[in-house]
Amino acid sequence: MNDRELYRDAIALQPASLASCIEAVSKRLETLDIQPIKEGPVVLAGIGASLYAAVVAAAQMRSQGLRAFALAGTDLYDPAIDAGKAYIAFSASGRSEEPARAMELRPQAETYGIAKADGTPISRVVKHMISTHSGADSGPNTTSYLGSLMTAALLADKAGRPSNADWHELPGLAARVLEQSRGQADKAARLLAGKTSIDCVGAGCAYGTAGYAALLIREAARVAAQDWDTLNFLHGPMEPNDSRTGVILFGDGREVKLAVDLAGFGIPSVLITTRTDVKDMENLVVITVPAFSTAIGDAILQAIPAQLLIATLSEDAGLPVCNFRYRQTDTKRDV
Repeated sequence: MNDRELYRDAIALQPASLASCIEAVSKRLETLDIQPIKEGPVVLAGIGASLYAAVVAAAQMRSQGLRAFALAGTDLYDPAIDAGKAYIAFSASGRSEEPARAMELRPQAETYGIAKADGTPISRVVKHMISTHSGADSGPNTTSYLGSLMTAALLADKAGRPSNADWHELPGLAARVLEQSRGQADKAARLLAGKTSIDCVGAGCAYGTAGYAALLIREAARVAAQDWDTLNFLHGPMEPNDSRTGVILFGDGREVKLAVDLAGFGIPSVLITTRTDVKDMENLVVITVPAFSTAIGDAILQAIPAQLLIATLSEDAGLPVCNFRYRQTDTKRDV
């Protein structure tokens, strides 16, 4: 199998990818020294999609009693910044310059790397490496993003209060979401087609999902998009929205009322939620996914319909393959 898959093809690989990740990471955690993570604080560093994975992971860790927060790798470029007991670099490819440099500048710190494979540049600048074994990926990142979240979930269970989630059930639920949400995801894509901008909204772990979705929209569909914390969105950022723009919301709380309100204002909106009591209405498409576990478990499942609807947006825009127009030469390290 090629390492790089077409975007939609890679989305379909995710149930198997999650199963592989659970097996590999569970085994790795049997021998990994996680005491520095238990003691904290833990700084989770990333860039691009991996920064949003770090945001999700940090929110999950905090919910399990760990002192954790996410930063862009560039926030750690000053080696004098002493922000944590442990540092975790997230890099889907293992090649991202910014989290690697942040770790490299801290040779005395307890550093960890999370990437899709061993032997990547990130593994050479951290003391402890966790390979997700998420397998073949696409541009933009699909399996490697969910693999990073899955790894973080297992790590949080090991270091913090147990979530009591049966993670082995997740690949089957992911397959179910892929099958059952496809129709609604296509309907959501039609609702958002031609919009000048799309806001992505969520709180806690879902704030990271919102960031990831906004990045996918920009990369794959080439539409301006932005992520917002749910309550922050109410304090002014929603003012430019109208029938020419769209909003994707992730969550079961204030996001539900907000989605209904936005639709009532004539703003095309999509709600991805575990709630079963919210139905489609004019200007609103609701995509319901199974409730698995609060926070990161639900974030994994809620990311899948977002990937599907963005795949349709990109294909309808004549962009079935994501090729960057403005690729930079200093963002990745050579293997």
